Amino acid sequence: MKCAWESLINILPVWMRSDVDKFGRDYLQEIRLRINQYPEFVGCKETIKFSRMISAEDLSFCINVTSRYSPWAATTISKGYITAPGGHRVGICGECTVSKDTMHGIRIPTSVCIRVARDFQNIASKALRYDGSVLIIGAPGVGKTTLLRDYIRQLSDVRGEFVSVVDEREEIFPTANGQACFYPGKHTDVLSGCSKPKGIEILLRNMTPHTIAVDEITAEEDCEALLHAGWCGVKLLATAHAGCKQDLLNRPIYKPLIDSGVFDTLLIMNFDKTWTGERLCK
Repeated sequence: MKCAWESLINILPVWMRSDVDKFGRDYLQEIRLRINQYPEFVGCKETIKFSRMISAEDLSFCINVTSRYSPWAATTISKGYITAPGGHRVGICGECTVSKDTMHGIRIPTSVCIRVARDFQNIASKALRYDGSVLIIGAPGVGKTTLLRDYIRQLSDVRGEFVSVVDEREEIFPTANGQACFYPGKHTDVLSGCSKPKGIEILLRNMTPHTIAVDEITAEEDCEALLHAGWCGVKLLATAHAGCKQDLLNRPIYKPLIDSGVFDTLLIMNFDKTWTGERLCK
C-alpha cells in the first residue's frame, strides 16, 4: 500500500499534524474539518475527535495550501472540491455563489472533507478474467478509483495493453513535487487535467490505445464520448456512482451506455471494499 502521506500532512493546520501522523499513517480514510467543531478522523476501524475546535483560519489554511494559494482556485471552484498534491480530494461546503441555477464556487467555506488517496496493488488481478469493456460501480467512498487504478496497471503490465487514461481530477495517478505517486504500468499513458470528452477525443486520435480509462462518469457529454470511442475499436474502463445494476439503469444518464452494449461487464463495489462481477447481456 502506498500513500503520498507527507503531501496530506502538509495541507493540515500545523497544530494537528503530529497527532494525525500518529493516528492514521497506515489506515486513515477521511478527515472532516468543520468551523467551531472538533475535527473528526475516520479510520478503517474507528473514528476519533481531537480536543481543539477548528477555526475559520484553520479551514482557510487547508484550502489555500491545497489550492497552492491561488485565490481563484480556492474561491471559484465550481464542483465543490480541490485535488491536493498526492491525489487527496478536498471536498468543500459553505456559502455558494450561484447564478441562473449554476454554482460558480464556494464564497465562504465552512467545512471540508479530505479523502485520503491510497494505492493497493494486485487488488484487480482477478478482474482480468473478464474480456471487453468494464464499468466499475459503487457508492461514494467504497474504493472505485482504487480498483480502477490497479485494473489499469494490470491491463498494462500483465496483458501488455496500451492503456490511455484521462485523469481529469488528477486522482488516478497523481503527482507530488513533480514526481508520480503511484506506478501506472509500463504501457500506460496518462493525460491529466483535461475534461473526459476532450481527453477521450485526443487519446483516440493520437495514442492508438487498446483501452481508454476514465474515472467518474458524471455528465451526458462523458457518456457520449465513451459511446463514440467504444464503437471505434477500443475497449473502455470507467467508474460510475451506483449501488447496483438497477440503480444504474434507474439513472437516465447511464441507461444509454448499458442499453448500447458498449460495456461487457459490471464490477460492483461493496462497502467492505470487495467487489463482484456481473456480465451484461447485449
